[in-house]
Amino acid sequence: MIYLQVLDALLIGIFLVLSIPVLMLAIEVIAATCVPQSLSTSQAPNHALSVAVLIPAHDEEACIETTIQTVQPQLGQKDQLVVVADNCTDKTAQMARDLGTVVIERVDTLKRGKGYAFEFGIGYLLDNPPDVVICIDADCHMSPGSIAGLVAQAHGTQRPAQAIYLMETPSAPNLKSAVSAFAFKVKNLVRPLGLYGLGQPCLLTGTGMAFPWKAIRSIDLATNSIVEDMKIGIDLAIAHHPPLLCPQAKVLGRLPSQQEVASQQRTRWEHGHLQVIASYLPVLLKAAFTQGRFDLLILAVELAIPPLTLLALMLVAPWGLAMGLAWVHHTIWALAVGSANILVFTVALTVAWLRYGQEDLNLWDMVKLPVYLLWKLPIYLRFLTSPEREWKRTSRGN
Repeated sequence: MIYLQVLDALLIGIFLVLSIPVLMLAIEVIAATCVPQSLSTSQAPNHALSVAVLIPAHDEEACIETTIQTVQPQLGQKDQLVVVADNCTDKTAQMARDLGTVVIERVDTLKRGKGYAFEFGIGYLLDNPPDVVICIDADCHMSPGSIAGLVAQAHGTQRPAQAIYLMETPSAPNLKSAVSAFAFKVKNLVRPLGLYGLGQPCLLTGTGMAFPWKAIRSIDLATNSIVEDMKIGIDLAIAHHPPLLCPQAKVLGRLPSQQEVASQQRTRWEHGHLQVIASYLPVLLKAAFTQGRFDLLILAVELAIPPLTLLALMLVAPWGLAMGLAWVHHTIWALAVGSANILVFTVALTVAWLRYGQEDLNLWDMVKLPVYLLWKLPIYLRFLTSPEREWKRTSRGN
């Protein structure tokens, strides 16, 4: 029976480790519900500050015009709007120029990805550096007043500012796209808003990012990471420029309508997230203790929260073993700890859904969540056998 005792102790250890991200998630959700909604009111632009908006773009002729048109009305006369046409083979550059935008073209087929394009754009700005640099994706829409909010916060705090980045569902959403939109909202709105309410930094989410010039020049941006935003945010935090959510700014993207494209996008995002956890969690923890910084410790725990679907699977799988162990060995400690984790996780997601997610998911959709878990399982299994390691542009469809 000694092996059953060892298994019981092992399961308890697993559940105690999993309780860290679960409790962090719950704290963030509760803190987010306490943040006043009045914080989302827009601000008037400060024309005394100079702003440069960089739009890295790779073959984005389908959406570059709309993106530029959401940015241009928010800029002053001395502000700069620069499109970095990165390894483009379509009409992206010409379409941007036709709208009066500065376009710089980069060609390097060996170094591909937004990090390299961002670094190229920063190099262009060296002769006339702005007070604040904003980076947005070429397929996103900036809500009115967002640039003013980002600039005011980034310059006022001298810290990077992250806009709320949300995803719209396709015109005919299915369960997968609806759940993806809700999971995206928990990751990019609820959790960062909770950290904001606690006065703690957040991770960068890839678009709608504002940087004081001094901060963005303090790190190397050229990276081939498939989730370069997370890496940049962590590097900045370690360099004493931790990002903070800007509730006054919002950026909208759209989930792919084609199932295959959506699966490819989620695979890239989640494989990249897991790779960053494996690579940067030890780095963040080391920096937190060597620099004596509580904010880096909080950011490390935030980074350690895996994608919600994976966290659910990680909670349920050992719980099933604990249930069998309780039946055979008549010990309930592992089952009790595992059940507590699942309860806290379920309550946290329910509170998040009640406050922020009912427009994405109805109650019947919530009941069908196990179907979504099964759809995501192959993505995580592929991470063990053939993880995504190279940047790949998500198809925009028609």
